[in-house]
Amino acid sequence: MENKDARSLSNEAQYELRKRMISFINKGHTIRQAMDTFEVSQSYVQKVKRLFKQGGMPGLKLGKRGRKIEFKLNLRDQIEVSKLIRNHMPEQLKLPFGLWTRRSVSKLIESRYGVKVSRWTVGRYLRSMGFSPQKPAKRAYEQNPERVKAWLKEEYPGIVREAKHQQAKILWGDQMGLRSDDQVGRTYAPKGQTPIVKKTGNRFRINMISAISNRGDLKFMIINGTFNWIVFIDFLGRMLKGETNKIFLIIDCHPVHKSKKVTQWVASRSHRIELFFLPPYSPELNPDEYLNQDIKTNTVRSKPPRDKNELTSTVTDFVVNKKKSKKAVKQYFQNEFIKYAAA
Repeated sequence: MENKDARSLSNEAQYELRKRMISFINKGHTIRQAMDTFEVSQSYVQKVKRLFKQGGMPGLKLGKRGRKIEFKLNLRDQIEVSKLIRNHMPEQLKLPFGLWTRRSVSKLIESRYGVKVSRWTVGRYLRSMGFSPQKPAKRAYEQNPERVKAWLKEEYPGIVREAKHQQAKILWGDQMGLRSDDQVGRTYAPKGQTPIVKKTGNRFRINMISAISNRGDLKFMIINGTFNWIVFIDFLGRMLKGETNKIFLIIDCHPVHKSKKVTQWVASRSHRIELFFLPPYSPELNPDEYLNQDIKTNTVRSKPPRDKNELTSTVTDFVVNKKKSKKAVKQYFQNEFIKYAAA
């Protein structure tokens, strides 16, 4: 027997049908029996049961048909919502979310104005306010915003002035580890069919230290063992070879960088090299971090290596090719957080 489409009935007729159906079920009849008796689908019977459970008989009534009229924010309210999103994270406004999404913005509007707005309407509001979905940059809770502000407004400009005075070259340095079991990137596949990427079951890793400048310079060294003061001094020595200018190297606060042996080595060569330290927990301020991300994305994650030699060769080839193109290296200074160091 073909089921009726209850939607073709008037609101009053649907309400009567729903009441009869609930009375029928309450007498002990099953969903299958209700389907056969009233000639409706299983999903319709389940929907009616759910509505009755949530609101009793009054909950079975239908509202007005047609497109719902959404609540509209006036210009003043839109400006207020825009400022709240720009200047706060959801948790600062006592909302149970970590990021601004259409759902969290909808909750913000509901908490401010006492009305619910669909996520599609929220999306339109966000676009009109100049927002777009973006991947957020990670930032440590331990980072000191005042320390970062001082770096951007005072410390780094001071380094630039001193570099010009001493005719020194400014480079940003960092080290990273690459492992055979690093997570691979994304790939397209048919829906419901998880793609499989073959990779070795053996675990191995290499380390790399590098330094780049906003002029397009790139220096690097592959490390097969542990990163320690001996390795770091070796890298610094290689950096100085062939350099006619003094080097100002900006690095993070890794214990090795501030070790006694490194401090003594640099002090004995202060006419050729000086070290400067980024604010703690601020990797987003280091352009060399973006070289690291590029290497990971386009080597081990895009094509899993079979052994340590293949990993070393792949990474070396990739970095050497980058080194040949000053323009490619300069691109790492175009990130929003790095533009302060681009010139």
